[in-house]
Amino acid sequence: MPSQTQRGYENMGKISVGASNPDAGSSKNYKTGDWRILRPEVDFEKCTKKCFFCYEFCPDSAVKQTPDGPKIDLKYCKGCGICAFECPKDAIKMEEEEK
Repeated sequence: MPSQTQRGYENMGKISVGASNPDAGSSKNYKTGDWRILRPEVDFEKCTKKCFFCYEFCPDSAVKQTPDGPKIDLKYCKGCGICAFECPKDAIKMEEEEK
């Protein structure tokens, strides 16, 4: 029978349960928008400026609510397109990023 080390258990007890992040909230320190291939473009003629589904569904909290409608912070937007997919008015299109 293999030993615990041979089974890969040598680090058992050294890893935190649930892979918790002791630096919660640190994502603000990492501008992840620079790896984006597509960027969201809002057509404010179509946007209701009040549903904010894009805000609710953005996994990166890159969409901010403003009185003028959604404002997308491209420093944090990864270009996943969830905002465009969820928009009920089809007011958000994913455009190719220009670098």
